[in-house]
Amino acid sequence: MSELCEALKVSISGYRAWKRGGVAQRKQLTDPQMLALIQAIHAELKGAYGSPRMVRELRRRGFSASKERVERLMRENGIHARHKRRYKVTTDSRHTLRLPEKSVGAGTAPRRLGGLLHNAAKLAAAD
Repeated sequence: MSELCEALKVSISGYRAWKRGGVAQRKQLTDPQMLALIQAIHAELKGAYGSPRMVRELRRRGFSASKERVERLMRENGIHARHKRRYKVTTDSRHTLRLPEKSVGAGTAPRRLGGLLHNAAKLAAAD
């Protein structure tokens, strides 16, 4: 049997699995096939996924993929995740300008308190 498998260039366990009629549950891809799939997902998702999320996406789609293999393929082919922009503060809070006499927050507290007192008076009158 080993001579037959050697002539056919298959492993003995692979031959026995074929003989049993078993069908592989996983879809094992070659590196070029895996790379094409990674590039398609990368384009589909507008470059938002790095290697950890790419592995999860490949597995969700039914392909077996190790983290190391996906990292290697992405690194060797220059596929990188798009970074989100960081929050940029556009207001200078440490300016030296003087604030106006009546600031925005100065008149809000009495009105709010007055509204509460007004509502409390309405409730008391209803009893």
